Amino acid sequence: MAAHPLTAPIFPAGKEPLPPGMTEEDRANMAQVKKWQDMMTWGMESCVAKTAIAGGGGFAIGAFFSLMSSSFQYEDPLLRQNLTTAQKTGEVFKEMGRGMYRSGKGFGKVGALFAGIECVIESYRARNDMVNPVAAGFVAGGVLARNAGPRAAFGGGLAFAAFSAVIDLWLRRETPEED
Repeated sequence: MAAHPLTAPIFPAGKEPLPPGMTEEDRANMAQVKKWQDMMTWGMESCVAKTAIAGGGGFAIGAFFSLMSSSFQYEDPLLRQNLTTAQKTGEVFKEMGRGMYRSGKGFGKVGALFAGIECVIESYRARNDMVNPVAAGFVAGGVLARNAGPRAAFGGGLAFAAFSAVIDLWLRRETPEED
């Protein structure tokens, strides 16, 4: 049966023509690479992965900020005057570690909460626009401030929504092209 001259040929799956320089043995390798690429794409588009990545990144940033700010903390020299230098050093490192964990946990919680809510909103709306981060910021801010009462939850939601809008506008801005 002759193909119509104005239509593209249709090949069965796995029997498509190979690119120049590729052999039939390379077809299995290409299929394996495509399979892994599809799995990675699916994983990166999942809300669970986005939430975990944002939580881990928030934890790392919070711990780093705490580490940097710990160098500015004032320590009372009379507080530990009976300790040896090694004991003082150990106490300082333990205190830094506790602060890093505490700060990292807080940043991670905020990052994971915001990213998870934004991903769910974006998946539900099937759009990627300014509404998603603003709505996610409002919900996340309200959740984070919920223990302080309804007025604080509403104010926290507004503040987080405004912050999310500003950050997203800055990230979406068009930069001038260099000549």
